[in-house]
Amino acid sequence: MKPADISAWIDQAANLLDLPIAEEHRPGVLHYFSIAADMAALVNGLPLSASDEAAGAFIPIAPAASSDADQAGSR
Repeated sequence: MKPADISAWIDQAANLLDLPIAEEHRPGVLHYFSIAADMAALVNGLPLSASDEAAGAFIPIAPAASSDADQAGSR
């Protein structure tokens, strides 16, 4: 994406989400989305065939309750 496209996308997304972006934060937001767009372009540029399969999904679990963690630490 071109910088102007990223800037327009950020403006539109922030407007849709009713999310104000402070002027002092805007350069960082633009930089992050530029990096994200570059990473997306790399992933989208990889060729896929009909035999390629999706990777396994990472499913996080909730951390143990503090009493469980305390007991585990005292073993």
